[in-house]
Amino acid sequence: MSERFRVGLTRDCTKPSGELVFGDIALDVLRNARNLHYELIDELTPEITQEQASAYDAIVVLAPKVTANTLAGPNRRVKLFARVGVGYDNIDTAACTQAGVLLTITPDGVRRPVATVILTFVLALSLKLFVKDRLTRTGQWGERTNHMGEGLVGKTIGSVGLGNIGREAFRLLRPLDMKHIAHDPAGDPKVAAELGVRLVELDTVMCESDFVMINCPLLPSTRGLIGARQLGLMKPSAYFINTARGPIANEAALYRALSERRIAGAALDVFEQEPTPVDNPILKLDNVITTPHSLCWTDECFRLMAEGAFSSTVAVSQGQVPPNIVNRVALSHAQWYGKAERG
Repeated sequence: MSERFRVGLTRDCTKPSGELVFGDIALDVLRNARNLHYELIDELTPEITQEQASAYDAIVVLAPKVTANTLAGPNRRVKLFARVGVGYDNIDTAACTQAGVLLTITPDGVRRPVATVILTFVLALSLKLFVKDRLTRTGQWGERTNHMGEGLVGKTIGSVGLGNIGREAFRLLRPLDMKHIAHDPAGDPKVAAELGVRLVELDTVMCESDFVMINCPLLPSTRGLIGARQLGLMKPSAYFINTARGPIANEAALYRALSERRIAGAALDVFEQEPTPVDNPILKLDNVITTPHSLCWTDECFRLMAEGAFSSTVAVSQGQVPPNIVNRVALSHAQWYGKAERG
């Protein structure tokens, strides 16, 4: 009998209580696979080690980094990193490609949950939800008329990015009767038209939008994409929403725009440094909603993400090419020869 296909799950796939973050039912995908053994990796390390890369055929990764050093060991066994999530800035994709190691993501698991977060933020900002919560808790009912909410009909919401999550966000926002615009150099005009989204330049998104939402991945080309100049184009009444990655926006410039009331407010689920320090000045502002890069984390979200990552793992264990490969060019590596056409 051939050796079993070994799968390691990074230790942060568990809660402090020891329970799995994605629930036990998602493991059925692995349990039902032939000739496969899975286990939690003993130690949670900031970076996947060479020893871990030599112990498993596939590693299901939540937060730890994968670097060139991870893959440099002489006994490397790993063939797949199955990222639980859609962002992969913690993975050295070029190093994986060079080594012939596949990287997969789970877009189906995050599409609706993150889009729902965006909708939540739009409603919370426009209705002054957190302001009115504070008024109630401090007995300032007489201040209600000083914090009037804003209607959304006819307002413009713009997206930086029209990918998986951006498209779903526009679908959820459609009943609010807002105007929809987006900037995406790779955006498909046909898809945009079907969604009722007008494709425009980045500056137009920043100038015209009453709400700017960030829906692009963190890449070298998008790091610092939203800086002081771009924020300076926004209306004083506009709001900034980031549920993608913190470094896409210059946080110092965003703080200045918010503290000087040059924009009305923001909702941030992500930060330049995570966890963000408790003395981060942006946390002291009363016109910002902040959450710890987890507002979309629900039982549904984690189950769907885990099932996606596990399905990719099982496909590789059966000699098949998995779906949602980030670095498909890695299939040209010798260890994948003859399999690419089956993906």
